[in-house]
Amino acid sequence: MFFNVIHTRMRYIFLEVVLILIAIIIKVFYIEVFSYNKLKKLSDDLYSRKLPIAADRGEIIDRKGKVLATNITTTSLVVVPRQINDKEKVAKDLAEILHVSYEEMYKHITKKTSIERVHPEGRQLSYEVAEQIENLGYDGVYLVKESKRYYPYETMLAHTLGYVGIDNQGLSGLELEYDNYLTGIDGSINYFSDGQGNRLKMSEVYEPAKEGISIQLTIDIELQKIVENELDNIIDKYSPDNALIIVQDPNNGEILAIASRPTFDANNYQNASTEVINRNLPIWKTYEPGSTFKIVTTI
Repeated sequence: MFFNVIHTRMRYIFLEVVLILIAIIIKVFYIEVFSYNKLKKLSDDLYSRKLPIAADRGEIIDRKGKVLATNITTTSLVVVPRQINDKEKVAKDLAEILHVSYEEMYKHITKKTSIERVHPEGRQLSYEVAEQIENLGYDGVYLVKESKRYYPYETMLAHTLGYVGIDNQGLSGLELEYDNYLTGIDGSINYFSDGQGNRLKMSEVYEPAKEGISIQLTIDIELQKIVENELDNIIDKYSPDNALIIVQDPNNGEILAIASRPTFDANNYQNASTEVINRNLPIWKTYEPGSTFKIVTTI
């Protein structure tokens, strides 16, 4: 009787052990097969870091392919706080180069984050400034490629083209209207670091940026130059509060040239007043048809 009880208990224990082993095997199988991608992503996030590479916006061109809005390459400053040993010295030197306060730069250097973009002081740096930072040779201080919008004709067609912000987002005009098409997909340089932020000797992974879609206008830049010149002559001769000209193809309604005064330089829109920037007079202003209806009455 005693041995029967012992054997029964052993059978139950053996059965429980087998069930536990089966449960463990099923769990491991589930993790390896169904949860692999999720767990790998969480694992990579612990030791992988990304240095951003900004994508170029698509260009804006006229009817003959001449570039009206394009991009120039600049650099921006990013720091990896955990890789910086002498934070006080790095903050002092960067503050002097960027002409900002030591306190402000020290906040960036000591921020509790994996990668810190120095904004706005470290954005779209000139070649001279970028070279000074590069020559410092500090660990944890990186210069990354950034795209800056450039309008080669400056004030010409400014209201129609619009302008973009420091993050390359469209803020007015066609830049805003077609922002989803013009905006590209950013890339990155992926590297690996340990828990202390020290860079590991592992291969970097380069993810190229994808340029945005370019758009073509019905504008003829040569006609646009003539219109802009005539508007300048009108302003010089009559000093009106504002003036505007629209040139349209009567056969199909295409806009060949459009401009107004006052205008602004889209490359330096910060220097213009909000009133000037936001008022595209040929579109915004109301005015009496006047002579434009004479042809209708003649017919």
